[in-house]
Amino acid sequence: MTSRHLTAGYSAAQIREAERPLLDAGVPLMARAAAGLAAVVREVLSARPSGTARLVVLAGSGSNGGDALLAAAELLGDGCTAVVVPLGGRIHEAGLAAAVAAGAEVLHPVDPEAAARIAAGADVVLDGVLGTGAASSPALRSPAREVVEGLLPVVGGDGPVVVAVDLPSGVGADDGAAPGPVLPAAVTVTFGAVKAGLLLPPGRDLAGSVHLVDIGLGPGLRGHRPLVPSGGPPGTVQVAVGS
Repeated sequence: MTSRHLTAGYSAAQIREAERPLLDAGVPLMARAAAGLAAVVREVLSARPSGTARLVVLAGSGSNGGDALLAAAELLGDGCTAVVVPLGGRIHEAGLAAAVAAGAEVLHPVDPEAAARIAAGADVVLDGVLGTGAASSPALRSPAREVVEGLLPVVGGDGPVVVAVDLPSGVGADDGAAPGPVLPAAVTVTFGAVKAGLLLPPGRDLAGSVHLVDIGLGPGLRGHRPLVPSGGPPGTVQVAVGS
């Protein structure tokens, strides 16, 4: 798969179709994604002025939450600390178990004010609430909406760096729509292929620097015409391709 294809923008359905044969074959896509996410977070932490490495993990019900939790478990092994804020009707059990076993704390019950206080002292906020599996409207629901609204005054500037997992939660994967509150990301780590919504406004303006982790979807995407051609529309973010 060439870099030209990698930097085109694909739909959520196209990406799920490319993933399906790999998942059926038992390829550990989530583990690949989590490892790539952890590698980018390490780069972000290395640029922070503090000697600490404190994470807040916003974990939704889907695979993005699992990616964030497994990456946090890996980073905890490096000496980071982490607080998990569960923001879905359920949580990725294996990811949560791995994070807790590695030393993560879990905020329970979820309280937006408490989450904001914890985030204010963190170095990185991992936004793993929603991803390509979100409903037709990507808008956040309670309690995620209230937590994100509470974090908006805290992040950016001298506050924690927001690293979005696959795409900023609340941004439409296919069209970049943002009908509700979104945590603006400094970095978005996306997996397999760039989602079209990361190349279209307003999503592209909320994504920050986009890093693509190649998890092996190339063969499955070659027969698909991307929603956004390579290079995207004027003003499209630059995409860094890694493994």
